[in-house]
Amino acid sequence: MSDIDNILTSLQRFSWLDYVVFIAMFVMCILIGIYFGFMKKSLSESDYLMGGRNMLVLPIALSLVASFVSGITLLGLPTEVYSYGIQYTYVALGVLAMGVVMGVFYLPVFHNLNITSTYEYLEIRFNRSSRMFGSLMFTIMNICYLPIVIYVPALAFNQVTGVAVHTITPIVCVICVFYTSLGGVKAVVWTDVVQTISMITALVLVAVKGSLDIGGAGVVIKEAWNSGRIEAPDLDLNPTVRHTLWSQLIGGVFYWTQTNAVSQNMIQRYLSLPTLKSASRALCIFCGGVILMMSLCAYNGLLIYATYKDCDPFTTKLAKERDQLLPLFVMDILGELPGLTGLFIAGVFSAALSSLSTCLNSMSAVVLEDFVKPFVKKPLSEKAINWIMRLVVVGVGALCVALAYVVEHMGTVLQLNISLESITNGPLLGVFTIGIFMPWINGNSAFTGGIVGVIAMGWISLNATWAVASGAIRYQTKPLTVDHCDYHFNVTKAISYANATNIIADTDDIFPLYRISYMWYTCLGTTTTIIVSIISSWFFGTNNLKEVDPILLTPCIRKYFDFETAEINSNHVQNVSNHSKLKYHSDEAVL
Repeated sequence: MSDIDNILTSLQRFSWLDYVVFIAMFVMCILIGIYFGFMKKSLSESDYLMGGRNMLVLPIALSLVASFVSGITLLGLPTEVYSYGIQYTYVALGVLAMGVVMGVFYLPVFHNLNITSTYEYLEIRFNRSSRMFGSLMFTIMNICYLPIVIYVPALAFNQVTGVAVHTITPIVCVICVFYTSLGGVKAVVWTDVVQTISMITALVLVAVKGSLDIGGAGVVIKEAWNSGRIEAPDLDLNPTVRHTLWSQLIGGVFYWTQTNAVSQNMIQRYLSLPTLKSASRALCIFCGGVILMMSLCAYNGLLIYATYKDCDPFTTKLAKERDQLLPLFVMDILGELPGLTGLFIAGVFSAALSSLSTCLNSMSAVVLEDFVKPFVKKPLSEKAINWIMRLVVVGVGALCVALAYVVEHMGTVLQLNISLESITNGPLLGVFTIGIFMPWINGNSAFTGGIVGVIAMGWISLNATWAVASGAIRYQTKPLTVDHCDYHFNVTKAISYANATNIIADTDDIFPLYRISYMWYTCLGTTTTIIVSIISSWFFGTNNLKEVDPILLTPCIRKYFDFETAEINSNHVQNVSNHSKLKYHSDEAVL
């Protein structure tokens, strides 16, 4: 065995106490699912998907944080800061701006409609084609995203224990499917609360123990400052620069608004709260919670650099994959303390479970509301609805396990997932934005804009991903060295890796759109969709504003249009959403 293999083997110290802590988290999730599953003999559709629309603010807010912060984030953000510095973290400004934009413009519309699936809105406002477009994009993205969500933390577990990835992946999926299908959204939310606490505890534990080992937080900040990892926002207006203040603020607003304000995974929890005021409170807590999690992850990235500044694990191949850096660090500093490594791994899997359970529950809502109900002639019985919702959770969970095997054999799958996400994010946000801000644009124009947006972003993002994967586009890392390593490694491979990461490729021959920072993709997709929809209205005509229901528009623009003769088309809404009734509020009441 080489020195690298010997070191990795010696670091795998997952004791029986670590396993107890790790398993305890799963047992708690199962018990929560059993409690909410058997608390009532039969959960109604509203209870299963929306928690009866009377959930509490704090659990929902913590659930939103847990759902958004996946294992990919917990493992990926520290590596980003370690390699490139804190420039990415200025996206926190975009998060704050998103909170304002969503709270003022988007949330009042969806909450007052009392819908279950956000894509119901697209049929109410436009037509059936637009609803199917939104639902299909959501479904494709979730199916691509879920296997990666569970596979990445399984890699971390494999690194610290040696247990095969495909041994732990099915077990985790089965547990998640069990409590999600049994207890519905209430089980999802309350397990998310436990998992959020687990994630924060794990991150704080790593930050405190690592800082004490190296001499305190002051040493971490000093080393990060000296290496240029702590720096002011980059004010460069060039959109091809990977991270700038403008890409993180403006691009961040578009990205976070799409993922939080119009995605079914997130908005379903906001709609489970009884009032718009309580949903707004949850939004504020969510923004604060996400920024806290990002700050902890970023600090841990700086901490890892301060620890390994003289011997970069990537160059020596002690960490073979980017997602293995934080687990390696945890094994190094926590391995000798029984139970603490297990607590960290429980935190990583908590992030994965929360994202997985949220997506499974949201998928059951979308399939039921958008792919089943609109196409059945007779109303479904309560028993049939319960079977459909649970079968969707089980079916998608099984598909997730199967696709995890595909993920293992696709080296660029993470980049491919980011590209697929960017293909759908912008056009979906564009269609929803048209709906609530532009009452004159009809369904045909919006649908055309969405289709063109998907095609355009598919062309740009897939070509850009290929350019990055092939090495045609490279981004220079902050200074890294192996000058003071105390173990032997392959020098030839180390030099090759250093050259690949520190030499900037000549990108002049690459089409300019392929070089645009990925942080602009959602903004670009949204803008393309809106512009094409406006142009299409010249061919498809426009709506008669007097026939547009004002409740479908964001409250602050209603006063600028003549809706005096418009009627609230509640019968139409009831036909689209069988259990929903419109709650019309005046502008003053909403704002």
